[in-house]
Amino acid sequence: MDAHSSVFGNYSTINSPKTQCYALKPVAFSSSKHVLLRTHLSFPSNIAITEKRLRIRASVEEVHSEIVGPNVLEDSVKAKVRRKNLAVFVSGGGSNFKSLHEATVNGFIHGDISVLITNKPDCGGAEFARDKGIPVILFPKVKDGSVLSSKDLVNAIRSYKVDFIVLAGYLKLIPTELIQAFPRSILNIHPSLLPAFGGKGYYGMKVHKAVIASGARYSGPTIHYVDEEYDRGRILAQRIVPVLPNDTAEELAARVLHQEHKLYKEVVAALCEERIIWREDGVPLIQCKENLSVYK
Repeated sequence: MDAHSSVFGNYSTINSPKTQCYALKPVAFSSSKHVLLRTHLSFPSNIAITEKRLRIRASVEEVHSEIVGPNVLEDSVKAKVRRKNLAVFVSGGGSNFKSLHEATVNGFIHGDISVLITNKPDCGGAEFARDKGIPVILFPKVKDGSVLSSKDLVNAIRSYKVDFIVLAGYLKLIPTELIQAFPRSILNIHPSLLPAFGGKGYYGMKVHKAVIASGARYSGPTIHYVDEEYDRGRILAQRIVPVLPNDTAEELAARVLHQEHKLYKEVVAALCEERIIWREDGVPLIQCKENLSVYK
């Protein structure tokens, strides 16, 4: 039985010179109360539908969520997939890391941050991780000055059963061994609309100063997969932020960062819920949670 027949009963198509619609036969519910259903479909005024006018909502999913509760659809998506383990890389204050951590705690992201990797042991991100009981790995060097090899890093991350790696302001080039060990599983966020204003040397406030100096009217964060080059991996998501006529780099940076926090949470949530697919030409797409046949 299809979605329409299971909820609304059988229907027949009615054609008129101005519109096409569905005439629905009333459904017998166990309750004595009638269920009112709404839609944006328009019906010819000369057609009697039922004794009480049925208002049909825009989709079966919306009707279903009203009947069984607003969070059932979201919970059903999460119930189908295993909760994921994340590794986060930071070099600074870690505002995106903190935002992602909060989203894992409150249930927005169906995953947990299992380990943090940093090249600066005293940075704000590392301190926050220790406060939250998250293990911290120093890379490329450990406290005694000895070198942690790329192979050692891969093994250390694997020991935490990590599914995905998320870069949140990590300023070092990711080792090739790590990229090969986690194919299509490493994300980075950049504070401009790549491929513009990306690559080696473009990070932090340098990006925003370059955007303003260029006369660009728009900027915004880009989330992309990581490959062996700076900021060259496949783009997964972007969000536009206007560049205002009298913007300073600091003002633009603040507005872009606000969108970074929102976009990164949404993308990592999709990643953990296995809602990212790859087109035949190698372009990644995000499926909408409400309708997996629609892409963001």
